[in-house]
Amino acid sequence: MSKKRSPIKAALTVLIGILFLAGMVGCATTQGAGTAAKVSKIEPPQVKLVDVQLAHYWGWWYFSKKIKPLKGTPGNYGAPMDLSFVFEITNPNPFPVQLDGFRFTVSFDNFDVNTLNAYETQWIPAGKTNQLAVHGMFDARTTLLSLLVTGGFKLKAKHLNVWQQLEKWWKGIATFSFPITVHGGAATFHAGGKSVVVSFNGKFPK
Repeated sequence: MSKKRSPIKAALTVLIGILFLAGMVGCATTQGAGTAAKVSKIEPPQVKLVDVQLAHYWGWWYFSKKIKPLKGTPGNYGAPMDLSFVFEITNPNPFPVQLDGFRFTVSFDNFDVNTLNAYETQWIPAGKTNQLAVHGMFDARTTLLSLLVTGGFKLKAKHLNVWQQLEKWWKGIATFSFPITVHGGAATFHAGGKSVVVSFNGKFPK
């Protein structure tokens, strides 16, 4: 038969547990306050593009609104592709920093084709490196319009037309046969009531 614990011992055990938990919470609170108090300046973290991955791919095609689809409404539709841009973010500070803003422009062959944003927040521990993957959906129709508006003179200088350029990108993306660059990047970091915005650029393949 097991012995029953006395009410006094049971109460003491519960009290000790409560005091232990309270001490842990107080310690964590003190550490957090101390970290915040020590932040006089945020050393800018480093943002580096380390990889671009072809996450989803549907080949190269383009349909005019003159083509009657088997189902649905006719329209101008171009092949989509999903790219994942992988960054390494290094925090050189002796305290954690929070990333809560991330934005950059993507160029193919030095033609701007998309601007991407990441809205998720994350903490980078002191002296550590986190990875951030930002997905971007590109489609031939939207890229076509972008080229016609902003890239006409560049295409003419290269003796190319818009269809040749689009086909080159959509057929070459599987082997990354053309340079992809990110530029105008801006990442916002916070710690201890202070903020810093870090600019970044990158190229793939290197």
